[in-house]
Amino acid sequence: MRTSSPQALRRSVVATAGLALVVAAAGCEQSSDGGGETTDYPSETIEIMVPAAAGGGWDLTGRNMQKVLQDEDISSEPVEVVNVEGGGGATGLSQLTSREKGNAHELMITGLVMIGALEQANSPVQLNAATPIATLTAESEAFVVPADSAYQSIADVVAAYEKDPKAVTFGGGSAGGSDHLVAGQLVQAAGADPADLKYVGYSGGGEATAGILSGDVAVGVSGLSEFEQHIESGEMRLLAISTTDEIEVAGEPAPTLKGEGYDVDFANWRAVVAPPDISDGERDAIIEMVDTLHESEGWKAVLEDQGWTDFYRTGDEAKAYIDEETERVSGLMEELGL
Repeated sequence: MRTSSPQALRRSVVATAGLALVVAAAGCEQSSDGGGETTDYPSETIEIMVPAAAGGGWDLTGRNMQKVLQDEDISSEPVEVVNVEGGGGATGLSQLTSREKGNAHELMITGLVMIGALEQANSPVQLNAATPIATLTAESEAFVVPADSAYQSIADVVAAYEKDPKAVTFGGGSAGGSDHLVAGQLVQAAGADPADLKYVGYSGGGEATAGILSGDVAVGVSGLSEFEQHIESGEMRLLAISTTDEIEVAGEPAPTLKGEGYDVDFANWRAVVAPPDISDGERDAIIEMVDTLHESEGWKAVLEDQGWTDFYRTGDEAKAYIDEETERVSGLMEELGL
């Protein structure tokens, strides 16, 4: 794995005194439902909802989960991935918390991007309506430009913004998401006004990449893994990453915002949640399945290949973290005028 984080940790699932021991048998999880009975899981096809278009970080996370769950026989039932676009994840979250309520075989990928998008849209549905299962990964954000761009460094971008904010258009994931937030933090750290930020939000990583390469936006912002192949091919130029991690991209040390003189250290995290109103036994069985995924060689290889930091927290600990992040992002968006 290319990166490491002091925040990354492992939370074991422990059976409490009144619960039956969670066991795995024949690729199927059994867990107490709180009433002394056991829950076989999965008992039907698992669907992983990606609440965005194909090609982005959520999509990569969901499809890699699907592959490892099936290739390593962690799930005894088929695993499918479905993309539900709209509202920075709001459409998918609404579907999860209403139509799929109580369905333990419907999971959804989420993360920091969704919190900001929901906040900016004043969405009536919030992430805390879902059942947290686990935080999975953290990743540095990358600032990129097309290879033929006049911007040779992140300082060039900042200088152009300071001269005329309307002349520099940033583009990435949904408005209010992590890409938007880190662009605002860069501008703020440079001493400019982030309220003037001109930002184009795309519904998925594929659309964002096309917009950057076509010149529709001047500077692209997204998770490093979404741009890495284009940086390595020479189609894009990496200007900076948002964390202080020492990372090599295309055989070269990646410049960091901090190293370039901007006081920003920002990581994007991703997680998996289930619908509301599932039983305690079902939640524990899903966590046990994701535990097995997390410990597998296949998932470790995914982290290595994608350059994702292992950022694993489950159950109540994952819930506490998501709640804290919701409060933090709300304050950050207000501070940045976004």
